[in-house]
Amino acid sequence: MDDHPVVCDGVRSLVASTPDIEVVGSARSARDAITRTRALRPDLVLLDLRLPDMLGSEALPRITAAAPAAKVVIFTAYDDHAALSAALHAGAHGCLLKDVTDTDLVAQLRRIGAGVRVIDPRLRESSGTLLQARLFRLSLSRREYEVVRLAATGRTNPEIAEELGLTRNTVKTYLQTAMQKLGARNRVEAVRRAQEEQLL
Repeated sequence: MDDHPVVCDGVRSLVASTPDIEVVGSARSARDAITRTRALRPDLVLLDLRLPDMLGSEALPRITAAAPAAKVVIFTAYDDHAALSAALHAGAHGCLLKDVTDTDLVAQLRRIGAGVRVIDPRLRESSGTLLQARLFRLSLSRREYEVVRLAATGRTNPEIAEELGLTRNTVKTYLQTAMQKLGARNRVEAVRRAQEEQLL
């Protein structure tokens, strides 16, 4: 599941040419991936870390709930992205970088399919510490970060309040203070700045 058509089509073509691996579907958003996983029940899901509607780490538990037997592999271009730690803790069966060679990708997918947890050695499992360092540098609290992260997925303030168990006014306050710290004039700018800082 990848939102970039070139990557998605390239992986599909590569895997389709491998006799022991069958491509049963693809999706370009997390919500579509969850729906298609529930319908298709694949053995393995290759999931982009950054999708337009949510992070792969957020989509991962929903995908495994839709198809408990599926092994989910995070596929990312970012070797130090702050969301990697969350994906690993959410139960990813593997994490691979997008610059992996064709042969390596197929070989690693076979290993993961056989039950081996595969994490590209270039990926830093200490990305949770990396996130903390970035939040500290920007003076962002964990709650401010969570509010911005959910805003980035298109959630409204009432939806964020419900998900985090906060009042709407509290969410509004967190968002305003986060915008100030990020040097943003509105929530769109705040999300863009957070992306530039590799928080999203």
